[in-house]
Amino acid sequence: MKLTHTNLVARGADTLARFYVDVFKCEYLREPKVLSGEKVSRGNGLPNSEIYSMWLKLPGCHAPFLEIHEHKVTHDGKQPRVNEPGFGHLSFQMGDINAVLLAIMEAGGARVGEITDFGSTDKPSLIAYARDPEGNILELEQPCNHTKC
Repeated sequence: MKLTHTNLVARGADTLARFYVDVFKCEYLREPKVLSGEKVSRGNGLPNSEIYSMWLKLPGCHAPFLEIHEHKVTHDGKQPRVNEPGFGHLSFQMGDINAVLLAIMEAGGARVGEITDFGSTDKPSLIAYARDPEGNILELEQPCNHTKC
């Protein structure tokens, strides 16, 4: 068994995908497509289901991938919080946490808390939390060496 993908349900799939392409350097795995019909509805349990679907390759790996869906009919919920049960966040490792936080905010996302060193004195490791433009939680990780952090 293996994890194949993580799905984000979006209010605006094109905009959310562009955020992940611009900020995290994801790449499209295939052209966006519309999923609909009896098989789709039977599979997901939603009558008359129509889904605009896109797949993004995450940087540095071919699988799992990020799947973004925009359903024709959605039910808006509250913005997720870091401590809610269920799926919590997507985590990305990077070389410059400050640059990525700035890019997130410039692309319509938001910062959640402060950059914090979760490492040790001899092995620092920075983390920060943020939100994408639709409110999904992101964890940013920057492992450090003695020349950069």
